[in-house]
Amino acid sequence: MWFILYICFMYFFRKKDPNRPENTNLKIMHFINALAIIVFLAGVIWKLIDLIILK
Repeated sequence: MWFILYICFMYFFRKKDPNRPENTNLKIMHFINALAIIVFLAGVIWKLIDLIILK
């Protein structure tokens, strides 16, 4: 479980790879991936707050 969360958080703090090609489609794909991770984590946090505090 912690290994999966580590991968999610390290997605935002990794170094830029100089050998990776710069492409508009690739940039858009990475933006959508980052947005999906943020929305997922926000949903998990919301459900935890709903279960713990609001009930």
